[in-house]
Formats: sequence, C-alpha cells, structure tokens
Amino acid sequence: MRSKFLNSALLTSFFILLLASCHSALTTKKMDDQHTEINQLPDARNFIAQIDNKQTALYILKNKNGMKAAITNYGGRLVSLLVPDSAGKLIDVVAGFDSVLGFKHSTELYYGATIGRYGNRIANGKFKIGNKTYTLFKNNGPNTLHGGKKGFQDVVFTVTKATDSLVALSYLSPDMEEGFPGNLHVEVTYSLSESNALKIDYAATTDKPTVVNLTNHAYFNLNGTGSGTVLNHLIEIKADSYIPVDNTLIPLGHIDQVKGTPFDFRQVTTIGKRINEA
Repeated sequence: MRSKFLNSALLTSFFILLLASCHSALTTKKMDDQHTEINQLPDARNFIAQIDNKQTALYILKNKNGMKAAITNYGGRLVSLLVPDSAGKLIDVVAGFDSVLGFKHSTELYYGATIGRYGNRIANGKFKIGNKTYTLFKNNGPNTLHGGKKGFQDVVFTVTKATDSLVALSYLSPDMEEGFPGNLHVEVTYSLSESNALKIDYAATTDKPTVVNLTNHAYFNLNGTGSGTVLNHLIEIKADSYIPVDNTLIPLGHIDQVKGTPFDFRQVTTIGKRINEA
C-alpha cells in the first residue's frame, strides 16, 4: 500500500520564524561568492554545471507585480527572493550564493535547500518501525540531522515543469539511501502568487513504511541580504508553550510554558533581546 505525505507552506506567514532557526544565520556577513547586490538576481549562467552526472540550472519565477524568485534544482534550493520593501523597491531577502559551486562548497550546507528525507534531528541516529530498527549516519554529534551524510541538499532534482510563476522538482530517493527504508518519490513545487506570496508544496510517495519530514532551509533577512544583523527584527509568536530540548537539541518529551523564559514572544519583541539567555 502506498502512502502519501502532503505539506504546503505559505512563506510570507513564517519568514521571521526561520530567521532564528540557526545561530549561524543570525548575521548575513557576505562571503566572496554571496549576492553582491540586494536588488538583483544572480546570473543564471553561474548555475549551469554537472553534478553527479546531472545538469543543474537556475529557474526564475515572477509575477505581475514584479516579485521574483530564483530556484536551482541543485538541492531544490531557493536562491533568491526579490520582494518590495516599504518604499516599493525590490530587495533580495534570502541569503545565498551567486553560483551553484558557492552552494556546493559552502561550509553551511543547507542554504535555501529542500531538506530530507527527514528535517531536524533523529536521536542517536536510530528509529524503529514495527520490530525493525534502522540505523543512520550520525552527522550531528550523537544524532542524525537533516537526512544524514548526504541529504537532499546535495542531490540534483529533476525539473518536471517550469513556467513563469511555477517550477516543479522531483527526486527518487532509493530504498535504504542514507539508511531510510522505501523508495521515496519526492515532489517539490515552488510558485509565486499574484498577492506576492511564495508557496512551497511538498508531496512524497513510498512503497514501504518509512519516516519523512520535508521542509525548506532558507535564511531570511527582511532588510535585504547583506544589510547586517537580523537581531533587530521584530517577532511575535502566538504560543503559550514550547518543547524543551536536551543539550543535543533532542526534545525531552514534555511541554513547558513560555512565560518567564527567553522563548516568550507573545508580545512583539526583537529577536536579539533575549537571545543570549536561551
């Protein structure tokens, strides 16, 4: 029996949440190959390459309002996102690189990438389905992070459809790739709406019971990439509780209240106000 997993994310509703997802993204200091202009898309010629004997390229999406997004099939990545600022000027709010080799050789593996097979950490690099235990590569201390040694950020997706406002990508992760059971066929679709929203849809089918948790790992700076720290960005999260984790970032198995903790963002607060207390 085949299983299907669907998830849709309207990125405009959670830009700020992703800003604080990793400490390495809290500033947007540019590297030599990073975007040099905050209001321009990278040159598509810099994304033409052969990786794992597959062709990579850059795909540009746009809507009637002038909003633009750049996607590469290497890692299913969101490379750039040009959105209008308060003055109507287009700025790139996604941190990234101006070439496919910039992403491939970056010390930060996950810039803008589709994450899979399993986003976040799997404790001790093991999980159990039925009576069978599956053992994974540990690439984050004692745990498996974002799919293991070679997650989806390192694979070349097949482009199945490309229009002015949509690009659809697919990848077949074979049975036992990175230790995960089942042939998993993944589809990721990026699209721009006329209301200036970027949408990512995920779908996956498998021929064996398995685990899957797909997401995107873009780093955002709403002032424009390369403009400095995001610690002064304002954030509001309507949540009364959070899930505490151990020192390897694995959930402890209970839920705590945010009141009196650095995780209380029920009122509008700057990201950096209590970041050193967390």
